[in-house]
Amino acid sequence: MKKEFKRFGLEKIGLLTIILQLIGATGLIVGLKFNSILTISSLGLALLMLSGLIVRIKLKDSLWISLPALFYMGLNTYIFWESIN
Repeated sequence: MKKEFKRFGLEKIGLLTIILQLIGATGLIVGLKFNSILTISSLGLALLMLSGLIVRIKLKDSLWISLPALFYMGLNTYIFWESIN
């Protein structure tokens, strides 16, 4: 992952990204009990994956390489949508 962040020109925020992903994942688990935490965590992770997808598009990565970010963005958007309804 360090090589990828260096390729993106984002090596300074790599640690922050990892921490935010761990907090978001923990929030999804805790959110199974508390809906408000699920809503916040899924929205945060969806936005994080959107930013990752934007970076991949700017670097002109293929759809195949960008697919995980797109999938997880969609999944977290779905979780967010279901948690507010």
